[in-house]
Amino acid sequence: MTSAPALRIGTRGSPLALAQTEETRARFAAAHPELSPDGAIEIVVISTTGDRELNRPLAEIGGKGLFTKEIDEALMEGRVDLSVNSMKDVPTWLPDGLVLPCMLEREDPRDGFLSPVAPNLAGLAEGAVVGTTSLRRRSQILHRRPDLSVALYRGNVETRIRKLSEGQVDATLLAVAGLRRLGLANALTSVMEPDEMLPAVGQGAIGIACRAGDDRTLALLAPLNHLSTLHRVTAERALLEVLDGSCRTPIAALANVAEDGTLVLTGLVARPDGSEVLTTERHGPVADARAMGIDAGEELRRRAGPGFMDSLD
Repeated sequence: MTSAPALRIGTRGSPLALAQTEETRARFAAAHPELSPDGAIEIVVISTTGDRELNRPLAEIGGKGLFTKEIDEALMEGRVDLSVNSMKDVPTWLPDGLVLPCMLEREDPRDGFLSPVAPNLAGLAEGAVVGTTSLRRRSQILHRRPDLSVALYRGNVETRIRKLSEGQVDATLLAVAGLRRLGLANALTSVMEPDEMLPAVGQGAIGIACRAGDDRTLALLAPLNHLSTLHRVTAERALLEVLDGSCRTPIAALANVAEDGTLVLTGLVARPDGSEVLTTERHGPVADARAMGIDAGEELRRRAGPGFMDSLD
């Protein structure tokens, strides 16, 4: 007779999601020796609507919450003890009864440029086709290069790289963090700096959710939490919350902690067609991370005015 696992982790089944979950399992085993034996931690793969609906933009089928809905349900029903998520896929508001108490140390949050025909976005020929389904990327691409064409381009990381090699598009953008976690960083043509392509809120960070009041799981998670990452993502998500961000809204934000300990937050909101981009910046102590994000979001909302983000092309 085999004993029941001490911990059950819910996750999507994509290669990247599984890589992130294996990283989480390794960190649990390092922090808690009792969780290191085979079978102590069970990985429960859960199919999500976002994984099944690959032929339409997320904005048309309900937004990024479709990557977490079924996993959240399994967590609330007690079928898993915690869930591992890419923070950029986590909705602005969690379902009642769930909390997000832990984030692993953040990987590189920047976007990567991949192309067989150009070294960077500026090097693409007029009329070149860039594949992406992200409104955030689309709006910033078109703001800099309105002469380019942006095409629907979904699928996991490997699928997008394959489509690029087949010539379906001239270039695409992928998160550097995902490529590194999959061992595919050699696919990068160049890395885009934040002043050229501001990343998605939480990009590069892995968040772990559990049930509120689950003291055992909360205690197991405590030593895994990377405080600097938590502060950074807290500021970014506060900005997103004020702007009521979803996959129908081109919003970007990145917070970094400077050498002197100051938190620096940059936020962006754009028209979907890239015709106008608004940015703002905040500097302050990490203890004020949430307040900084709220303040920055409120400024962007005031400057944008009614209807700024409503007209999707």
